[in-house]
Amino acid sequence: NYRSHWYKKLQVAWKKARPAPTTPEEAGRLVVLTLKNHQKADVDGLLAFYGLPHPNEAGSAPPPAAGHHAPPAQHSAPAHKPQGVKFELHTLPVDAKAVADGDTVTVYVDTNDAPSEIKKAAAERTKARAARNYPTADALQKTIAAAGYRMVPNAKGVEVLAKKYRIRLSGIDAPESAMPYGKEATEALLKLVEGKCLTVHVYNTDRYGRSVGDLHVGGVFVQEQMLKKGFAWHYTAYDKRPELAKWQSQAQAARKGLWAASKPQEPWEYRKAKRNGNA
Repeated sequence: NYRSHWYKKLQVAWKKARPAPTTPEEAGRLVVLTLKNHQKADVDGLLAFYGLPHPNEAGSAPPPAAGHHAPPAQHSAPAHKPQGVKFELHTLPVDAKAVADGDTVTVYVDTNDAPSEIKKAAAERTKARAARNYPTADALQKTIAAAGYRMVPNAKGVEVLAKKYRIRLSGIDAPESAMPYGKEATEALLKLVEGKCLTVHVYNTDRYGRSVGDLHVGGVFVQEQMLKKGFAWHYTAYDKRPELAKWQSQAQAARKGLWAASKPQEPWEYRKAKRNGNA
């Protein structure tokens, strides 16, 4: 079909490009130039589907990390990555069940780099669901999940193969679920990210295998909001950024959230007491 012809042309153009495109803007420009003799509406639709900016609109979005799709405008990360960022993720819409507490969220990233056997399992699962063979589809879903992948709806509601990442928000420590304001902190984070596509700047991996990083959505720095609203502490043991301390001080002065209490307990002290059997 005509789309297959498009992809062949783009594949050839990509291989011949010197240097190869490395940013969404460059990729969008290559698509437009390669398909310049095709209907503009069709080309614009292709760009929109893959989240690529049109060359006439390019210039505002930051480049994605290698191996990840360019994000839709909703991600809105800062123009410059903070120092120490190892890589950047652009997530699919966050599910309501993905927020574990006020500082941890599970995200999925659309990927073309999945192993061939996982791609095959995903294709077979799609066929099984279409045939209403749900036992087979469920079995294949378990195979996909065991490898750290999942079939997740993208921003257009179309299921795509995605990689799972557990994100620990850098620089903040929210009250534990059983602590005062623990539930409120979880709800506050959920309100910020549910149904949204996020940009995640990852700094490192913690001892629990979680990616530690900053969350951004629609021009909003998530940790900033959690601190300003009094739903998290500045985690000074692991992050010394002065702006985090400033935002916590603002919430303290206004007695917002957990700062309404006279002597709120630090989450790390709560966990320490619990380990010692004193919580």
